[in-house]
Amino acid sequence: MPTLSPASVVAALRAAGCVFAEDEARLILSAARTPDELAAMVDRRVTGLPLEHVVGWAEFAGLRIHVEPGVFVPRRRTEYLVEQALAQAPDASVVVDLCCGSGAVGAALAEALGPIELHAADVDPAATRCARRNLAPYDGHVHTGDLFAALPTALRGRVDILAANVPYVPTGEVGLLPAEAREHEPLVALDGGSDGLDILREVAAGAPAWLAPGGCLLVETSERQLPSAVGAFRGAGLETRVAASEELYANVVIGVRGVGV
Repeated sequence: MPTLSPASVVAALRAAGCVFAEDEARLILSAARTPDELAAMVDRRVTGLPLEHVVGWAEFAGLRIHVEPGVFVPRRRTEYLVEQALAQAPDASVVVDLCCGSGAVGAALAEALGPIELHAADVDPAATRCARRNLAPYDGHVHTGDLFAALPTALRGRVDILAANVPYVPTGEVGLLPAEAREHEPLVALDGGSDGLDILREVAAGAPAWLAPGGCLLVETSERQLPSAVGAFRGAGLETRVAASEELYANVVIGVRGVGV
């Protein structure tokens, strides 16, 4: 098979509708080890596989996060959740990445905080397999199971940062997502129930029992869901505020367990 030239790779990606064809071509060309692998990677991208699944990694908070087909791809806007967690709890020593997917949030927090006790959990075994690889450099403990039921009971009352990148797309809007997400990422990582907040409410209700005094829960959501999300946090007894980034189109709800609670 003749080797694809950089120009032909760009042309193939552009014809497939890839808006950033030149940037994607550079990544694919750098990742392919043989001409056959290059041709296969271009073909997978042209047929709609997310670029991160094609090359096997995603950039997140300056880190290269390993991702596999069928695993949720970390979004750049979620870097804002990491920033807010570090601002709220810069001296955190016990961190949990709930609904962890690839473990990107946990890895970014561990990279910034230094040596910590790090736990991550997800209901999807494909996600936790991926997270184990990404969190191994940080001695992270990865658990497979449903939300808090997956965590060791010894963590109760000790968590300084509980980052939960819960699914928050309303069920009726999943079909409106880009095909890359709709067809190649797990539904469990996208569908948040009728109003998108089913999992958020569960996490907010359960969080106080796991947070240390002064510990914080952080969840990403959409702008229109903020009032209901804030209500769920406050209903759980958390001191609650909202942070937003127009640049990243990111909204994070932050809840803190009171020191005397």
